[in-house]
Amino acid sequence: MPLKLIPPRSGKTPYYAVRGTYLGRYIDRSTKTRKRALAAKQLRKWEEEIERGEFETRDELTFAAAAINYMKAGGERRYLSPLIKHFGEVALRNVRQQEIETAADLLYPNATAATKNRQVFSPISAILKHAGPNYDFKIRRPKGSRGRVITRWLWPEQAEAIFAGAAQIDAEFELLLRFLCYTGCRISEALGMTCDEVRLVESFAYVRTSKNGDPRPVYLPPHLVAALANHPRGLDRATGRVFRFHRGGGLRNQLIAACAIASGLRRPKRTKRSGPLIRQAHGLDWVNFHTFCHTYATWMRRYAGRDTKGLVATGRWRSEQSASRYAHVVPSEDAKAAALLPTKRSNCK
Repeated sequence: MPLKLIPPRSGKTPYYAVRGTYLGRYIDRSTKTRKRALAAKQLRKWEEEIERGEFETRDELTFAAAAINYMKAGGERRYLSPLIKHFGEVALRNVRQQEIETAADLLYPNATAATKNRQVFSPISAILKHAGPNYDFKIRRPKGSRGRVITRWLWPEQAEAIFAGAAQIDAEFELLLRFLCYTGCRISEALGMTCDEVRLVESFAYVRTSKNGDPRPVYLPPHLVAALANHPRGLDRATGRVFRFHRGGGLRNQLIAACAIASGLRRPKRTKRSGPLIRQAHGLDWVNFHTFCHTYATWMRRYAGRDTKGLVATGRWRSEQSASRYAHVVPSEDAKAAALLPTKRSNCK
């Protein structure tokens, strides 16, 4: 097929593309222009380059192929199916800022900026990075993509009450909550951990792929080592996951029930409506699995004396910017100067 202009496709790209074969060279490239006259000029330029033997030959890597390569390398599969269906055989180097924003608006028209960032921008960024520097570029994230920064944590007595409530439900579930609280692991990291990644004699566990895409060593405090040594199913299995649970509504309802017990309510019978009803009834309705990650960071600041750099050094956070949200949980030395302020009992004049 000779070279010809392909007009912009609704929902795919706002630019003209050139597609076809000229003197044995196949082209499927975006012209990066919305104007037909400029696109036609680019087509003639490429024809001249082919005639002079100056046209760069390359095998076109499609988005679908790049996504498959990313998944085969162990990349996160979640959220990729709609993106593969949307972009399909579009050349990966044609997936740029405008195309990404268009995909986010079409796939998730009513979603928040944070959701679009999580389910479109971040997966595409990971695929581009995996494909190599020729494809990677700095993607502008949508305004408000970080969402609401929530850092509520548990006081020690609250955490112990929830652990006790979890123990009434399931001993292994209690162990899971303690593991989250004293390692800072995300729920996905804990549930994906296998027995061969835990070395109790070395107080060590290993997260092969964290949310940041990097492996991470995890230190196990002595009391957590003792708890894991008494794992209800044991950890001497050569294969299998440390925790038998799977993410979903059932696991969330167990946490809700544990929080209800911690608030002094009786453990409810399991019904389809039990989760929402309990959530409205107890004072720990704001607790979720990520609360234990915030608790780990807060306790490391308040009780272990780690500053922002210290939190980053644990490997749980990649940058000081992400760890700095916990700086407010410890009063500064300047704030402690309030102890010197005058009161009625002071002898100030």
